[in-house]
Amino acid sequence: MQTVMDFLIEVIREPAIFLGLIALTGLLLLRKDFSSVVSGTAKTVIGVVILTQGTNILMNSIAPLTEGFNVMYNIDNPEVAPALGADTILSQYGTQIGLAMLIAFLINLVVARFTPIKHVFLTGHMLFWFPFIFVAVGIENDLSNTQLVLFASILTALYIIIAPALLRPFVRKVTQSDDFIIGHPTTILSLIAGMVGKLFGTKGKSSEDIKFPSSTEFLREISITSSIVMFFVYIVVSMIIGFDTASTAFGVEQNLIIYSVMQGILFGAGLTVLLLGVRMMLAEIIPAFQGISQKWIPNAVPALDAPILFPYAPNAVLIGFVVSMVTSVATIFITGSMGVFSFVIVPLTITCFFEIGTAAIIANGQGGLRGAIAGSAVAGVVMILLVGLSVPILSGTAADWIVIFGGNDFSLWSFLGDLIARLFPGG
Repeated sequence: MQTVMDFLIEVIREPAIFLGLIALTGLLLLRKDFSSVVSGTAKTVIGVVILTQGTNILMNSIAPLTEGFNVMYNIDNPEVAPALGADTILSQYGTQIGLAMLIAFLINLVVARFTPIKHVFLTGHMLFWFPFIFVAVGIENDLSNTQLVLFASILTALYIIIAPALLRPFVRKVTQSDDFIIGHPTTILSLIAGMVGKLFGTKGKSSEDIKFPSSTEFLREISITSSIVMFFVYIVVSMIIGFDTASTAFGVEQNLIIYSVMQGILFGAGLTVLLLGVRMMLAEIIPAFQGISQKWIPNAVPALDAPILFPYAPNAVLIGFVVSMVTSVATIFITGSMGVFSFVIVPLTITCFFEIGTAAIIANGQGGLRGAIAGSAVAGVVMILLVGLSVPILSGTAADWIVIFGGNDFSLWSFLGDLIARLFPGG
């Protein structure tokens, strides 16, 4: 029994295999011929792998900037010194995390089948990381093993049911369809950015309508534009902290100009690969999911990973990243100088790109270019405050993880989860 459960956990944690099985099931339910079933399943798997590799390239291209901003604002980046740490939680509580993940997913299916909330959360790795966070919150509140599974199952189910539903109308505004929604920890930042964008933006001009002179028409290619933007980000940071210091901070020995050029190109290549994977996967998973929707869960739509939205407004993604990096780092500096937090918060480049990049698309859909800028700026500030809210809650468990990947729904729901955990006997 344990071996079967471990196998199921590994399947769900592997996005390519998980979504490939979803596509396979849908195509079989649609009674497609053998060739179509094989082709659709394979293209879904390959598309997810391409998307994942593009994501990895992007993360590698922006990761060195964190240390650069640490130096710029004289952040020593000390350890949060958790009592356990993420690795220990994963090794000691993996079974509880896996059980909570499977139970929550089954609850999601039941809710989608029998209630008006019609979506199925298919972002496999997020299906794992949310119970991880809730288990950590439960440990902080001294819950027993049985209580941990119950608590993490309930909280994970609530999240994967509520969060995508809240974001659904905003995603529909962007895509002009209801084929899919977003299942990703960007929800709170996207909702805030969307509301700010609607309040301060103008619908007349989208971020994607930016006009370029004929001599700079090449800037319409997002791979080129993103490469240039990232090159200048590296150069500006290097100029501010000094090229010698930047070489040390970035961990490179080659010329900083050459390094910045290559990091920019790496970013553009990663974004190009990611968008290719998104298009390939969507072309297969959406029609295939209709089979599941028609046969098992009428009118349901898949809740998918945030990069699925990137092709709809790639300029907004860049705006969200750059603007939120500026406002979040400024917030780090201000809160640090005022002693607001008793611990160090470091720049969250990953959250700025993926969560706030998505939030900028939502804000652009609500208020155009100005909305994307305003929404991203506010989201960058909120992101830092959310990290500050969640680190004390996870100080004995996953604080080392949340300071890197938090500032989003992980942080917000760890706070909410802590309030609920106190209601449990012994909590």
